Amino acid sequence: MKALVHDEPPATEEPGPGRFAAAGAGVLGAATVLGVGHLVAAMVDPDASPFLVLGSTMVDLTPRPLKDFAIRQFGANDKAVLFLAMAVVMVVGAAVAGLLERRRRFAGVALLAALGAVTLVAALQRPTATPSFALPALVGTVAGALALRALMDAAETDPTAPGRRKFLGVAAGVGVLALGAAAGGRWLTERLRDAVGDREVFALPAVDAPAPPPPVEATAPVGGVTRFVTPNNQFYRVDTALRLPALPSGEWRLRVHGMVEREVVYDFEALRGRRAVERMVTLTCVSNEVGGDLAGNAVWTGYPLADLLAEAGVRPDADMLLSRSIDGFTASTPVSAILDGRDALLAIGMNGEPLPIQHGYPARLVIPGLYGYVSATKWVVDLELTRFDRATAYWTDRGWADRAPIETASRIDVPGSFGKVPAGEVVVAGVAWAQRRGITAVEVQVDDRPWQPATLAAEYSTDTWRQWYWRWDATPGTHTLRVRATDGTGAVQTEERTPPFPDGATGWHSRVVTVQ
Repeated sequence: MKALVHDEPPATEEPGPGRFAAAGAGVLGAATVLGVGHLVAAMVDPDASPFLVLGSTMVDLTPRPLKDFAIRQFGANDKAVLFLAMAVVMVVGAAVAGLLERRRRFAGVALLAALGAVTLVAALQRPTATPSFALPALVGTVAGALALRALMDAAETDPTAPGRRKFLGVAAGVGVLALGAAAGGRWLTERLRDAVGDREVFALPAVDAPAPPPPVEATAPVGGVTRFVTPNNQFYRVDTALRLPALPSGEWRLRVHGMVEREVVYDFEALRGRRAVERMVTLTCVSNEVGGDLAGNAVWTGYPLADLLAEAGVRPDADMLLSRSIDGFTASTPVSAILDGRDALLAIGMNGEPLPIQHGYPARLVIPGLYGYVSATKWVVDLELTRFDRATAYWTDRGWADRAPIETASRIDVPGSFGKVPAGEVVVAGVAWAQRRGITAVEVQVDDRPWQPATLAAEYSTDTWRQWYWRWDATPGTHTLRVRATDGTGAVQTEERTPPFPDGATGWHSRVVTVQ
């Protein structure tokens, strides 16, 4: 008798969408959240866009050492790096949502909803938030959840070619929706607030006191040294704005209030009749490391800030000016630094043209002698006179000093770090600055030999940096070059190395070079 043989049934594919299809569905669902949210935000407030809300919240919550690292490593590209990191995290999280939806119906939708709720709460916590800031995250999340379910329903058919074609068709439609919504949001934002076009027709006022051009003697006769005036497109940028505020000049208002005799609101019509001036001022970021390049020198056109405050009538007990940007950033400036005669400006021009948008168009503050985080608010719209014992600002809330005069600094530009130079005469050159005090001497040291005086280029003013150079009879071998400066008070730049936190870096800049 033959044994009965039970044939195994033919293998069939697991019902439902495959892993890659589910992960792709999750990514497309999340893309729909962001795209639709961006479109809704264009009609509410561009800063309410879910992607920008999450990015801004990450910036606010990032530990200070990590922020300092990002600025050191990436400079003006730190925001691009942040966006890239966010995109990677979002893609991974979205793929997880799709896989969860594959395993259990509505599990991925629940994850999207949870993330949408977090974004909604974060949106309502932004400094300029109104109740309408909740709409982009809410509408975007609903659209994303519907897109995810539509994709999963399309994939939950037989795994034959017709089934796959149905899924791909729905995926293409969702992709077009997400991209179209995002593109539409961007187009609508630009149409509603065309700051670029507005800047192109913005006319700077005639100035009563133009800034004298820098004399030839202010530039050291050395190739490779930092230019005395920094071109606008090379000027450093450090701020918290993930999206450049688009504020046309016709919509701009500056409110002066708080501890004043009378509240004053300025627009450009009111400013046109006031005295405008030009001033050359070097700005420095507090995040600048010893030898760093987060400093720049420019001609600023604007209105004396002391005159604007005088019209409001500053009360004697007010010691802080709390300035606010259109995006909610705040900075705390000592009132004494505005009223002591220095060239503190409400600046509207930079190097002879309207402020570039990334540098604060249509108006910003420029206050010599203080690090930018307490003196250089971009896109400024609000000035509140108050007191340091009553108010704090964005960076002081994060532990930075509330009064931050610029430290004396000097930098070697040439020769380059770890550069190779021929034996014989080598020119060592760079810049030094100590805004409000000026630079009276620069010295260079080779290895541990005695300090040698450098030649100073002509001083433009105590508010600008000063170039210097020194001719070195270089001998073969590896050598360490150091530089230090003396400011106008006679104080010599300290050797002690300190980090930028909490009130600016100190120490001598050095470079190692090889003489061949």
